[in-house]
Amino acid sequence: MSSTARVLRTLTVGAALTAGYVLARQRALRLGATQVERSVGLPGDELLPDADLVATRAITVRAPASAVYPWLLQLGQGRGGFYSYDALENAFGLDIHSVDRIDPGLQELAVGDPVRLAEPVELTVARLDPDHAVVLHGDGPSLPDEDVPPFDFVWSFVLRPGPLPDTTRLVVRERYAYLEPWARVAVEGASWVSTLMTERMLRGIRDRAELHG
Repeated sequence: MSSTARVLRTLTVGAALTAGYVLARQRALRLGATQVERSVGLPGDELLPDADLVATRAITVRAPASAVYPWLLQLGQGRGGFYSYDALENAFGLDIHSVDRIDPGLQELAVGDPVRLAEPVELTVARLDPDHAVVLHGDGPSLPDEDVPPFDFVWSFVLRPGPLPDTTRLVVRERYAYLEPWARVAVEGASWVSTLMTERMLRGIRDRAELHG
């Protein structure tokens, strides 16, 4: 094979891999969400209007919003967990235990309350709209010996009318604003983990709400 042919083959393979990565990334960032859900403004967008990365994922729940909202109020480490892959999270020492029932003791949540993602990392409740939205806001974890967080983060859980009566669309949106040069690389890698965990969380909330709602 000539050197020209090798170069052309390398360029072709590289272009195909790049295109495949871009397509997979786009699908991961919009998993389950309709075009309308991806483009419409949601509660929490106003907290970080100039986000560098936005991921919007969604699922249909065969239950009214009033049956879904209580599960959102319980989110958090040391609370109701995240209804995702507990075993995977705990393999990293996060101590997450997702509950399978509505706990009245976990229903008391107010704006300004902390919600832990892990022991050293917590977000703050920025907005509560009963049967409609729970919005969390905070910084990404800093590197050791550094005070500047790498990114600003908004995590919105929004309940919208579903396609049929007594159904709900659960829409989860992540917004990131980079504060450090290396934040883009960190968030890019984390976005793949987020896709895996969020997909399972959406199903976890759906299954619980449909069973108990």
